[in-house]
Amino acid sequence: MSAQIERIDRSGGAESLAEAVRIAEALIFASAQPLTETDLRGRLPEGVPVAEVLARLQALYSSRGVNLVQVAGGWTFRTASDLSYLLARDAQEPRKLSRAALEVLAIIAYHQPATRAEIEEIRGVTTSRGSLDALLETGWIRIRGRRRTPGRPVTYGTTPAFLGQFGLDSIEDLPGLEDLKGAGFLDRKLPPGFSVPMPSDDTALREDEDELDDMFDLDRGPLEPDEG
Repeated sequence: MSAQIERIDRSGGAESLAEAVRIAEALIFASAQPLTETDLRGRLPEGVPVAEVLARLQALYSSRGVNLVQVAGGWTFRTASDLSYLLARDAQEPRKLSRAALEVLAIIAYHQPATRAEIEEIRGVTTSRGSLDALLETGWIRIRGRRRTPGRPVTYGTTPAFLGQFGLDSIEDLPGLEDLKGAGFLDRKLPPGFSVPMPSDDTALREDEDELDDMFDLDRGPLEPDEG
């Protein structure tokens, strides 16, 4: 790696590592969405070690008012955590979600792809169409496909916007069983066999899922009856 960097630095001009850091800085700053290493590799000088560019840029901003952080599988600038309180009063208030909607969101995050019936089975109560609509409007969940079961219900999963909203680099960063117990969200004396699934937001359809078809109206949403 060091030899490669030395060759790049000696070549000068647009091929230098310093220039690559400046280019990456500009690209990330101007992007509305986090940029992945693949995104950057395609726009930086050929042969530049992208990981080294990001490491240098992250170090450069480590003590500044904004930091370079990894979110939703990409890189973006965020206000330094110790200064976030200064911007709290100017921040746009996010839409308030009901407790039911938050429960549905948590179930989808851990159990995706999940149908409405599967969500209701886990919650033990009927899930209103309003909760799912509210989550779809936030952009935190999406409709993936249709389950290969009678009625072909739609399946739900989370989105990169969900990761960004909660500062997660990947869905695997969601807290596990021990983390939830340590934070007091779960009783330490759980029933035998209780477990928290390993979440996955793989965009590929599962074997028991079909692609959406003309039975789904993108403007109206899932064609499912409102049961509550």
